[in-house]
Amino acid sequence: MVIPRPRATLFWRLRSTLAISDGVKAKLIRVLIVDDEPVARRVLREELELQSDIDIVGEAATGSQALTEISALHPDLVFLDLQMPQLGGFEVIQRLHGGLHLPVVIVVTAYDQYAIKAFDAGAIDYLLKPVAQPRLVQSLERARLLLGSRADNADAIARLQGIAGGPAAPRTQKIVGRLGDEYFLLNSNEVLAFQAEGEVVWIITAKERYLATHTLRKLQEKLGESSFRRIHRNALVNIEQIRKMAALSSNRWLITLNNNQEFIVSKRLARNVRQVLSW
Repeated sequence: MVIPRPRATLFWRLRSTLAISDGVKAKLIRVLIVDDEPVARRVLREELELQSDIDIVGEAATGSQALTEISALHPDLVFLDLQMPQLGGFEVIQRLHGGLHLPVVIVVTAYDQYAIKAFDAGAIDYLLKPVAQPRLVQSLERARLLLGSRADNADAIARLQGIAGGPAAPRTQKIVGRLGDEYFLLNSNEVLAFQAEGEVVWIITAKERYLATHTLRKLQEKLGESSFRRIHRNALVNIEQIRKMAALSSNRWLITLNNNQEFIVSKRLARNVRQVLSW
């Protein structure tokens, strides 16, 4: 149900137009509106049309249609309703896999305590229905910042995918990997290992190597209590992907992963391998 609300004041109409710098105006932001309620789409469209750097390229009434339009239109920004029949907003987000055209997502939702808690933690931005013009302006300002950093936007989508199943669902951690100019959202369970080479950190999967967007230390912090173990100052491996281990000495081990890649465990971190053996 769409909750009626007052029209935007003249102050906010003028502010939202004047607040955009000349540098930002040079490039229009391509926007897709996704909501199963026609009135809600129309109201949001009217508010967005007050922004001089917004180009509304399309609308979608279902989650399936949203995925089709995202693939076809390559929007920069998607306003995504959470509560839709069959395929809801969370399911749409889960099916975003990255690439050259991973859009910034602003979630539009009725009051949902769990969703708001997750969004306030920094996963992604949200708007509450009925959409207020001041809050819309604030969300657009944040979206413009994310559009300037594709890596930060990919991280934001990955964090939201990690909590998109709801509080009772098992959490699947997402890892952002870069391949050329594309950013991909990888499930942590498909990652075999992370390997540092100087300033570069590689994400190793069964089929491909991706560049990580974080340091090895930061990745270890993000993964927390997971199946990944530090085995060397330059390597973090997924113990679920270890195929065999061979002792080189009393405190040194050779680990072979499922893709046949080998790692030597440092003497200082040999205890992590002994923990695996105890299981």
